[in-house]
Amino acid sequence: MNGRILVVDDEQPIADILKFNLEKEGYAVTCAYDGVKAVEAALSEDHDLILLDLMLPLKDGLDVCREVRARKNTPIIMLTAKDSEVDKVLGLELGADDYVTKPFSTRELLARVKAHLRRTNAAAQIQEASAAQGLRIHNLQVDPEMFVVYKNGEVLDLTHREFELVYYMARNCGKVMTREHLLQAVWGYDYYGDVRTVDVTIRRLREKLEDDPSRPEYITTRRGLGYVMRNPAVR
Repeated sequence: MNGRILVVDDEQPIADILKFNLEKEGYAVTCAYDGVKAVEAALSEDHDLILLDLMLPLKDGLDVCREVRARKNTPIIMLTAKDSEVDKVLGLELGADDYVTKPFSTRELLARVKAHLRRTNAAAQIQEASAAQGLRIHNLQVDPEMFVVYKNGEVLDLTHREFELVYYMARNCGKVMTREHLLQAVWGYDYYGDVRTVDVTIRRLREKLEDDPSRPEYITTRRGLGYVMRNPAVR
């Protein structure tokens, strides 16, 4: 078995097609057809990935994402018929890791699923291998064994993708990295990708890492280049 996936879509024919194709790839698949059942399934069982439709009865996908994200860090790919930037950014702001706009090809979606699971597994292996090499940057302590970041001894509430990003940037402290580089290194996109995903995740991280997100000290922007993790104690 390659992993457990929760498919959430109120159109049962679409959910059934996704289930069929995912099971052909060796995944164990559970389906939910409304927002309430989706939250119940996501919180009562462990999944490696959630495919979450935005338009759902009883509770929409954004509310589902918000509730699941408050309790679990399971990677979430949103499936949305809405193509506006506002809808995509809002989903990412709520903690989704990625989005795919309907109509999409099954091949594209499977590629996204494989990329996310591959990146998650690879990150876990890297973090396990370097567990003894906990990183400290000024008041931040990154613990790769526990997938936790502390600030002044307090645990920060990070999603899995946020942790991967801050861990990667901490290991490359002082290096300026483009959005495209971060997208490939952390999200693992060899084919698709939108740099707004990086910008939104950086903004969410700043809200959690920085004393004043409007004047960041840890993750700063190099205009026209990208982002850099720096140590505020080193001038």
